[in-house]
Amino acid sequence: MASDDRQKIDQHWSKTRTLTIIVLILWAIFAFVLPWNTKALNAYTFMGFPLGFYFIAQGSLIAFVVMIFAQNWFQDKIDDEFGYHEDK
Repeated sequence: MASDDRQKIDQHWSKTRTLTIIVLILWAIFAFVLPWNTKALNAYTFMGFPLGFYFIAQGSLIAFVVMIFAQNWFQDKIDDEFGYHEDK
């Protein structure tokens, strides 16, 4: 394998790994940090519901779905940049 190919693979993996780490950190915030702080968040309301309840019941689910689509979009951009795109 040529040195340029190895460098290209390493750069692709580096960007993919960084994206994965960012998504995992966001996931941990919405899955663990916000639920642990619901009492503090319940001091505020959103659409008539306590904010902590709303984040756990609706907000975190919305955030997870948005993260899935965002990660897919960013990964497609990374793949296109390095020539690993799928035929569309």
